[in-house]
Amino acid sequence: MTNRLRQAASLADPRSIAGVLPRLAEPMQEFLATEAAGGVLLLAAAVIAMFWANLPGSSYTDLWGAHAAIDFNRLQIDESLRNWVNDGLMTVFFFVAGMEIKRELLHGELAGRQKAALPVVAAAGGMIAPALIYTALNLSGDGSRGWGIPMATDIAFAVGVLTLLGNRVPSSLRVFLLALAIADDLGAIIVIAVFYSESVSAAWLLVAIALCGAVILLQRAGVRHLLPYVAVGMFAWLAVHESGVHTTIAGVAMGLLTPSRPNLPEDQLEDFASDMVSSFQYGRAQGTAAGRAESQAALRALESLTRDGRSVLDRLEHGLHPWTSFAIVPLFALANAGIAINSTVIRDAATSPITAGAALGLVLGKPIGIVLASWIAVRLGLATLPSGVRWLQLAGVSVVAGIGFTVSLFVTALAFTDVPRADDARIGVLVASAIMAVAGLLILRYLIPLPEPEEP
Repeated sequence: MTNRLRQAASLADPRSIAGVLPRLAEPMQEFLATEAAGGVLLLAAAVIAMFWANLPGSSYTDLWGAHAAIDFNRLQIDESLRNWVNDGLMTVFFFVAGMEIKRELLHGELAGRQKAALPVVAAAGGMIAPALIYTALNLSGDGSRGWGIPMATDIAFAVGVLTLLGNRVPSSLRVFLLALAIADDLGAIIVIAVFYSESVSAAWLLVAIALCGAVILLQRAGVRHLLPYVAVGMFAWLAVHESGVHTTIAGVAMGLLTPSRPNLPEDQLEDFASDMVSSFQYGRAQGTAAGRAESQAALRALESLTRDGRSVLDRLEHGLHPWTSFAIVPLFALANAGIAINSTVIRDAATSPITAGAALGLVLGKPIGIVLASWIAVRLGLATLPSGVRWLQLAGVSVVAGIGFTVSLFVTALAFTDVPRADDARIGVLVASAIMAVAGLLILRYLIPLPEPEEP
């Protein structure tokens, strides 16, 4: 950021400007902080769901199984409350995920072959190995459709574990895990779109594609107000819902189409900021009522200028990310993590290949796949280890990456519509995620030494 922009920010209202510009320079820090805090709420929601599902009566299943319908005359959408959360609210989650993926591909840790090579290869290995382990245990029978369940890493829980370790984990390793998880999300989105969609209606799918094209036309026409985009996005969600492709893909598509360039180029932003600073200083120097009014007008113009200096993607991501982390994802956990535990459920899960496949896919498949794929990539010269990171540290982080919760439960809901098989998969995911969180914490805490203090 140039000196003129820093000066402009220092003159503006600290609640509206100074609090915004620093975040432009440190998006990764804010992202990590939000994910870590969101992980606490996610864990609390999962515990509440388990407690609620095991209360006397059936209030948990009655609530989330209750239906709500929207009637558009010839078009009706009738879903359970759980499905409205999974198909509706989680679309916002995947919309934010799409924006995060685009930001990382353009400007972050996935931008360019050298930066993206290791986390992308590691993510691929961490998806293939769990799927193979699950499939080996469920080659045939009712559980074969669940091979995608153990493929995804939960960013919130993984970042939360690293946060507990403080400076024992190098910052480059934190960034590696975040980039891996984002690449992992991209892979999971592709799997959901290709393998977990119902019979596809070509006509509705063409309507959805046309609406995505309409977003591009609005951008090229210079439309800056968000309302037209929101309207097109809602119709795109409806078209995708009717097409048979899972609705979260509409969120991802809109996230990837979100403009990533600011409304004003940097050189114009600097010139306008310089003019506003001059106006502010001139008005303040006058010491009159008219001068004070001019100074206040300059401050308001600076506030508007700051918004124009940020891309729509940046504003939406920072605005929606707290809502997804602190509201939508915990609500999803509350709706999906509740399992009524009894002797029959435990006995069935203990002997179920679905439970074993989901659990072993995360416990064994994730770390083995990530480390093996990373080792091959480094040995072949396709990638290098992050600065200051050793193989033991990467192995510890690969264990943390075995925490699969949000997307794993999401795929469970898509793979299994009957309660017994879904419960078997959920138990496998929950048990494995707990094991990997504790194991990753212990490995990184006790097997990896503290970094040496920097010389003054």
